[in-house]
Amino acid sequence: MADGHVPLDARHFLGVERSISGRAWRERPGDAGVARSHQQMHGLSEPLARALASRGVGVDAAEHYLRPTLKALFPDPSSFTDMDRAAEILIDALESGRPTMVFADYDVDGATSAAQLVRWFRYMGVELPIYIPDRLTEGYGPSPAAFKTIRDGGAELVVTLDCGAAAYDAIASAATIGLEVVVIDHHLMREDPPAAAAVVNPNRPGCQSGQGVLAAAGVTFVLLAALNREARKRGLFTEERPQPDLRQWLDLVAMGEVCDVTQLVGFNRALTTLGLRTMSSWGNPGLKALFQVGKGSGPASVFHAGFILGPRINAGGRIGRSDLGARLLSTDDPLEAQALAEELDGLNTERKAVEAAVVEEAAAVLERGSNFNPDAPVIVVAGEGWHPGVIGIVAGRLRERYRKPVVVIGVDRAANVGKGSGRSQPGVNLGAAIQAAFEAGLLMAGGGHAMAAGLSIRPDSIPEFRAFLEERLAGEMEAVGVEAVEIDALVQPRAANRALWSEFQQLAPFGPGNPEPMFALAGVRPERMMAMKGGHVRVDLVGPSGDRIKAISWRSAETPLGERLLAGGGALHVVGRLKPDDYMGREGVQLEIEDVADPRMRVT
Repeated sequence: MADGHVPLDARHFLGVERSISGRAWRERPGDAGVARSHQQMHGLSEPLARALASRGVGVDAAEHYLRPTLKALFPDPSSFTDMDRAAEILIDALESGRPTMVFADYDVDGATSAAQLVRWFRYMGVELPIYIPDRLTEGYGPSPAAFKTIRDGGAELVVTLDCGAAAYDAIASAATIGLEVVVIDHHLMREDPPAAAAVVNPNRPGCQSGQGVLAAAGVTFVLLAALNREARKRGLFTEERPQPDLRQWLDLVAMGEVCDVTQLVGFNRALTTLGLRTMSSWGNPGLKALFQVGKGSGPASVFHAGFILGPRINAGGRIGRSDLGARLLSTDDPLEAQALAEELDGLNTERKAVEAAVVEEAAAVLERGSNFNPDAPVIVVAGEGWHPGVIGIVAGRLRERYRKPVVVIGVDRAANVGKGSGRSQPGVNLGAAIQAAFEAGLLMAGGGHAMAAGLSIRPDSIPEFRAFLEERLAGEMEAVGVEAVEIDALVQPRAANRALWSEFQQLAPFGPGNPEPMFALAGVRPERMMAMKGGHVRVDLVGPSGDRIKAISWRSAETPLGERLLAGGGALHVVGRLKPDDYMGREGVQLEIEDVADPRMRVT
């Protein structure tokens, strides 16, 4: 076809029932009638209109999807259980000068939530101190010991951000020492909330907000709107200090939403879209300094947030000082921001080395004899001395390799405890399974959300825990069936160009709930193959007419997919995502390979 698009096979795309990585290929399903309406009403091309429809965007919702606004999508803060109560408590503390402290998780979501609240109070003339627990010595979330330290320091009120919804013992202990607690969280929680003064969580049973996909950063942003409303009601804004424009802090919200891998739909999509635009002005000194040390360029994107800024912010909590990220995002001093950014950049380099070593060790454990059951619905792998700060990333790497949920546990024999982190497959609720294991008495602590979870366990309980998860998740994995790669369009190499990439950018930002467009190339030959440092494979893909496109496959050199690319030879079917390639000002594209199928072979 003239535009490079060819008809799609609705069942098995290009006949691929099982690719080299073991996945089926199919066209991303969508309503053809809705796609036609999108074409007519918004002037979209047929492939783009079909892609929009396949993401579940109806005719009436397309305008807000393509051009999201806070005005159209912002929820009523009062729809969140306890939100009004939380705002009242915080404004009471502001007016009375009551000593208040922020307690946040050590990841990006916690740091961005803390920075938002600190910046709102700073605008109102009050500097809130921040407490971030140490991952190694204190673990996740509030503890009685941490709350005692906070109370002994003079605080009377503590606001927990991105944690606290499961801190029953800690919050009960706070009441005995005269420390009031307000919880702002988003993690899955039980029916009965902890006994805090307010528990704001869109995933709290009974909450009517309908915003369960928000990260804590998004919930905190809604809290700021509630604080504005309560302060306005009390006449706290004046000509000298008018109501703050919350949009200035949307860059922090976008960071939390992207790095916590939330569903980019509805209000959440608006927060992320507008937040990336705000970020592009680099008004936050910490983000600006971190962008510079990370050698970022161009307008802010999901890639920048998730792969340049986020890992460096997280590095402090993983292998350095846990408060570095929150301090970086809260500071208004460019010199302090620069120093913190350089420290985090160095820690991130160190983190990569630690992570690579644990990935190698964990893979070796799994590939020794009977340690790996290919039919098991979940992988649980444990090792002594594995750094708790990298096990979540390792779980993600192994999930990519084995295409099933993975829990990685680092065991400390001296303390007789294992710290675990898990990453799941779409359609498998790992967080609920971990919560069930905790309620069954198999874990010392545990919780999370559908795609990620954390836990603490006695090492002797790991075999029983593995058996519990295998039984619990077998049905969910069976229901998911063979994992599929969903494809938006089939194109010729000549049509996989900058214009096509630019056209589909109308659907950005991409993430869970709004997958990045996936394009397929049929019958292309690999040429100029090269194994690169880090296990990546670079290759040119050449079509039947001789047109070619540059492509790269990340961390695949030692996998069947990478080995097949490096072998060259006959034509392959390839699917991947188009990425801009601006090296030396060329304004081209390259294909980031997701999967490969050999049309001459039936892979089983």
